[in-house]
Amino acid sequence: MDKILGAGGSSTEDYVELDVADFETGAGDARTSVHIAEINGQEDVIAIKDAVYDGDIVIADITRLRTEDSTVEHVIDELRQVAQEVGGDIVQKGDDQLIVTPSSIAISREKLNR
Repeated sequence: MDKILGAGGSSTEDYVELDVADFETGAGDARTSVHIAEINGQEDVIAIKDAVYDGDIVIADITRLRTEDSTVEHVIDELRQVAQEVGGDIVQKGDDQLIVTPSSIAISREKLNR
């Protein structure tokens, strides 16, 4: 352990607290953002639609909707229509996620590790 951490021990004075605000992330210049959403009901779709219309990508958790099949189908149909309107793409990943993208962003249906 001495080789990894250094011999002689360390104290809290040996470390410096870093404030993330001191570093530029470059995110301010980005044109597209990725949003994470959780869909609990039909009312949650509005924010997702707004984000996609604004040109952002949304990854939505639909786990809580599994028991209500008609609600899931309605939500997926509504988001599919939004993706079509903006020329984007939509994919359901497993039983628990939807990914919706705006125009000029396509979702590959193939895994990278294959």
